[in-house]
Amino acid sequence: MTLIDPPSVLAPKGFTGQGVFCDVKQLGTGKGSNKGKKRDLAIIYSESPCVAAGMFTTNQVCAAPVKVCLEHLEHDSAQAIVVNSGNANACTGEKGLKDARAMCEQTAKALGLSRSQILVASTGRIGLPLPMRKIKSGIIDAAGQLTALQSGADHVAEAIMTSDTHPKQFSVALELGGKTVRIGAAAKGAGMIHPGMSPSGQRPLSMPLHATMLGFVTTDACIDKLTLQQCLTQSVASSFNRITVDGDMSTNDTVLALANGLAENPLLSISSKSSSKPKDLRHFQEALDHVCLELAKMLVRDGEGVSRFATVFLEGARNDLDADLALRSVCNSALVKTSWLGGDPNWGRILDALGYSQATIDPMRVDIAYSASKSSRKIHSLRAGKPSKVAFKTLCELVAGPEIFLHINLNLGKGRGVMYASDLTEDYVTFNKGDVSDPASLGG
Repeated sequence: MTLIDPPSVLAPKGFTGQGVFCDVKQLGTGKGSNKGKKRDLAIIYSESPCVAAGMFTTNQVCAAPVKVCLEHLEHDSAQAIVVNSGNANACTGEKGLKDARAMCEQTAKALGLSRSQILVASTGRIGLPLPMRKIKSGIIDAAGQLTALQSGADHVAEAIMTSDTHPKQFSVALELGGKTVRIGAAAKGAGMIHPGMSPSGQRPLSMPLHATMLGFVTTDACIDKLTLQQCLTQSVASSFNRITVDGDMSTNDTVLALANGLAENPLLSISSKSSSKPKDLRHFQEALDHVCLELAKMLVRDGEGVSRFATVFLEGARNDLDADLALRSVCNSALVKTSWLGGDPNWGRILDALGYSQATIDPMRVDIAYSASKSSRKIHSLRAGKPSKVAFKTLCELVAGPEIFLHINLNLGKGRGVMYASDLTEDYVTFNKGDVSDPASLGG
């Protein structure tokens, strides 16, 4: 597997795209509009029909485009994605559904496709109707400027941004069956980040409750629909579903994948009749995992007000579900996150968050440690529930930089997991509180 530089969501063969400005949010009417004429509508298009897969928010209040995507993914193929920023089209009732379908209809008309071949996504402020006249104009504009050039990919990545400070893309190439296969992706998200996505949008009983994150994956791999969905589900589970900035699950979280088969590799399939070698599917999964994880980490690093990025490892839980419950409790604790901001290795707050999680813990068996970047040596602040004799200054040095590596061992079993989180800063509060006397300061 090799990195493609510059990264491009349009790196795979047969994909084109474009992002345009059509003033979705209306300049001067809230956060995001202060970025001026930032592109706010994008189309990703494949010259050939694709198999498609998706992962969606499990928030019980889900946006209209999520519902429309679920409908369209029941069909055999898809060929384009249309997405807007500046307006989430969430909590908009029947009109929102009608508008999401109209976005697909207009895109299909512009590209000579059927409506069911279009997938749709939106991100931005909740509760406002889409400005459909502007949206339709933007779709016509974008469809008329589709390109495979890097500029097209960059414009797509810009158009999907809301409170992000910079666009995010990643792409790789790998050899499968003697053919070069490429995977490209773009993502956005800086606030309202604690995704918990599933293929159906239904929350599994094992999944705990938690500005939108969106991810779009393209590949020219030859792969069947069921296998693509399985691969995407696994990749999202170990990447986008392992991050948190503020503990808020969006109404619009969506990851979509399109595969057009133009690489002409032997068909990747979990079916026993597949002509590809098992190692090819494994290598594709590893590459997709890598792409999704790198983008997920970018989202946390660019979180609203974020100054520190924390990787939290947990082992020794009774099972993996307990590990997940304990991790989410620690990573979403306001007290833990503010201690990270202050460079305070406060084991008491971590132990407290473990204690009120739904995971089983024995406080007299918990170990808490830190490590330096790229070092396997753990420096303990707590061992078997008792403070270590390590100097406080030494511990402070381990959490003073922009990267924090926290290790927790519950010493109760073989369950383990990892999450990627951020600190909680004054800038996050300032950004999100707004000022009701100044509508231009209000967020989504």
